[in-house]
Amino acid sequence: MITSYYSLPLQTNKIVKNIDIDQCSIQQSIIHFIHLITTSYLGECTFDETFGCSIWNVDFDNLTSTNRLRDIVSESLVDNITSQEKRLKRVTTEVIIRQDEFREGQNNNRVKKRVDIKIKGIIRQTNEPFSYLERFYIAPLSY
Repeated sequence: MITSYYSLPLQTNKIVKNIDIDQCSIQQSIIHFIHLITTSYLGECTFDETFGCSIWNVDFDNLTSTNRLRDIVSESLVDNITSQEKRLKRVTTEVIIRQDEFREGQNNNRVKKRVDIKIKGIIRQTNEPFSYLERFYIAPLSY
């Protein structure tokens, strides 16, 4: 049974020099991997065209309803986390999209869509509950 995991970002210079690199728990490793899925667009990884999340496809979409955007992102996350992150079982997601207003200067206001992603599941190895929350702003994407 694997008990240690490498922390992201990988410090490849240490690997080349045969120096120990930072490690993390299984929970933190899963969090890193889910973050990698959510911040990768579909087709970005040439070795696996299905790796990533459709959040990039709706980044500048101002015409689709909020409910439809939520469904697109949620379905994409469940599909990709279920197929890519084998250390989790019974994965569920909750996606909430709301608008935040930012004040830029004295007279300028900017509105961005905030996406709150809650992911829950069970860690297969330990049967412990897993919970993760990540927030993004889209149009354009930032985190």
